Amino acid sequence: MDMHETFSQLNWLAILVAAVSTFLIGGIWYSIFEKPWMSANNYTKELLQQRKLPIVFGLSFLFSFIMAFNLAMFIGVQTDFQYGLLAGFLAGFGWVFFSIAIISLFEKRSATYIFINGGYITVAFTAMGAILGIWH
Repeated sequence: MDMHETFSQLNWLAILVAAVSTFLIGGIWYSIFEKPWMSANNYTKELLQQRKLPIVFGLSFLFSFIMAFNLAMFIGVQTDFQYGLLAGFLAGFGWVFFSIAIISLFEKRSATYIFINGGYITVAFTAMGAILGIWH
């Protein structure tokens, strides 16, 4: 199957749902880990309130959609739940978690920073992979 066939056979609704799941997981994750995440970044509530939330949330959703699309292309259309789950976990943990860790080492970030952000990405990619795999 060539790239064009794969692209045309993608389940766009599954990609959209996977993107939404990542967005929702992020909201839950950072609510649970709000205090240690703020501390690891030296943030205050006042500083966070200065953000332009429509832009932050809009771009976050766009980036989540791109990640879901990328994972769908990586997994392919001939997949199942187990493979999607495993591929999502391996992409999140094996590539992104450790990419965050490497960058964090050079930026002198704490282990808390690495585990909160890397943990979120690992869970989010695992969920995306599961959704894409089950809904092939």
